[in-house]
Amino acid sequence: MLKISTILAHAGQNASVAPSDTLTLPFELRQRSRLVAALESGRRIALALPRGHVLRGGALLQAEDGSVIGVRAADEELSVVRSSDPAALVRAAYHLGNRHVALQIEDGALSYLHDHVLDDMLRGLGLEPRVEQRPFEPEAGAYGRGHHHEHGSEHHHQH
Repeated sequence: MLKISTILAHAGQNASVAPSDTLTLPFELRQRSRLVAALESGRRIALALPRGHVLRGGALLQAEDGSVIGVRAADEELSVVRSSDPAALVRAAYHLGNRHVALQIEDGALSYLHDHVLDDMLRGLGLEPRVEQRPFEPEAGAYGRGHHHEHGSEHHHQH
């Protein structure tokens, strides 16, 4: 089994190396730092990545044998709400955020992992969610890379 413990490039970074294989995962599994999975080629891998990083589609990983593995966000069942009314989308984002829902924000649209209860809530706000199969890349949050926090000898919080 091939071991992968290095993130060579995060999504969107320029990397001059082309991947030799691909790891396709849904969002839930791209949040894990420890995982056994199969590459597109069928080869088994063991991820042992630094904790606190969320793998995004387009990231590059380096295996112990030097090979480069590309990360692809798997298609998932999403609820997508579109509107030309920015206030309606902000209101929807507010209510979804109050429920700590991971949310992908795009121009004129919001997406979240499909949930019929949340869909009904948005219908009550005058929006019409549609179910679509596509990759899910939610916002990382106010602190950058998901739940990653720096811990060192000089750990201070300013309030």
